[in-house]
Amino acid sequence: MTALISSPVGPLAGAAAVPGDKSISHRALILGALAVGETRIAGLLASDDVLATAAAVKALGAQAEQGDNGDWRVYGRGVGGLAEPQGVLDMGNSGTAARLLTGVVATHPFTATFAGDKSLSERPMERVMTPLRQMGARFTTRSGGRLPITVTGAPSPVPIAYEMPVASAQVKSAVLLAGLNTPGRTTVIEPRPTRDHTERMLGHFGAEVTIVEKAGGKEITLTGQPELTGAEVTVPGDISSAAFPLVAALLVPDSKVTLTGVGVNPSRSGLIETLKEMGAAIGIGNQRFEGGEPVADLTVESSGLKGITVCGARAPAMIDEYPVLAVAAACAHGVTRLEGLGELRVKESDRLDAIVRGLTAAGVEATATDDALTVKGGGGPPPGGARIEARLDHRIAMAFLVLGMVAETPVEIDDGTTIDTSFPGFADLMNGLGANMEEAPKR
Repeated sequence: MTALISSPVGPLAGAAAVPGDKSISHRALILGALAVGETRIAGLLASDDVLATAAAVKALGAQAEQGDNGDWRVYGRGVGGLAEPQGVLDMGNSGTAARLLTGVVATHPFTATFAGDKSLSERPMERVMTPLRQMGARFTTRSGGRLPITVTGAPSPVPIAYEMPVASAQVKSAVLLAGLNTPGRTTVIEPRPTRDHTERMLGHFGAEVTIVEKAGGKEITLTGQPELTGAEVTVPGDISSAAFPLVAALLVPDSKVTLTGVGVNPSRSGLIETLKEMGAAIGIGNQRFEGGEPVADLTVESSGLKGITVCGARAPAMIDEYPVLAVAAACAHGVTRLEGLGELRVKESDRLDAIVRGLTAAGVEATATDDALTVKGGGGPPPGGARIEARLDHRIAMAFLVLGMVAETPVEIDDGTTIDTSFPGFADLMNGLGANMEEAPKR
């Protein structure tokens, strides 16, 4: 365990490039392993989570190596060409890796076992297994459908049309990836649009994907057994990582920060929309497309924020950003109510509970129901002075380190080691902009 402490600071200034998008990095490695030929990936996030995916695709028979220039090269086995792994596939802390690779293996005719760390082993997997069983896969799990999970892939997979009961990009992606090695057409119907990186990247590698808007959501259909071709992929900066310096710059007076090359996919832009509604000054410039994904530079200036109500329909577009949005709400004028957050109960931790307990400890009035969060902002720096339990959750850890930058007194987190699962070099990047984050004195 490495406790970190974050102290109040003066204006933030400068430009920074946040690490590559974690969601896109996972998918680039997986689809590269399922393609024929070489895939070159620039900007891959070399975090613990993504390295777990890289290790897994190698164990499944693909080649994946980082070159001297930092770019990665993947030599794939083709759709249906992966091999049975000799050992257990360790997913570490990554729910994305576990769920997406479970989908891949579900339609290969072999058996593989997935395991994870303590946090991942408590997260639900039944939502992924339900549709994959319909395609012919079989599973052996711990009680409650938890890891470790042994997957026996379907020897003759069956295409399905699956209507998701809950909007989830991971479930959607698992089914579509399973559909790659399934004859016929596999369809996923989502009740609300979720991040669409899988659909975009499938098309980039040569798959036939059709998307139809339907009753507030989407119907995505994949034609199975395509020949995917190795491709060039440039991974944009992760908006979920950019959220932390972005919110810090909004809250620390007289700050101005530019974040370069950030992915601004509309299915991920809920935080930017919400902060602008709260009064944030966020400029979006140098817009372009890289590897099928929209990218831009974000210029952020300190702003007075006001409390608002955010409906649940926006939750899929910003599900990972709620911890740091709650920090922004704590400094806003008035009450902020965030709805439709049931998914936060089953993330790396029960994030709703972690947010409420952390804010309360730091002197902020916050309450939660099963799927909503209410934060009473004071219109200025909260008291701070708390020691927060990060609960092995990287986003809780980073959010409360941001709170320490804008509070009246420092905020400490009990363990920052999991930050490397998504944002290697987080403290160094923040300190380069003017933060004051360091290891806390030993207790």
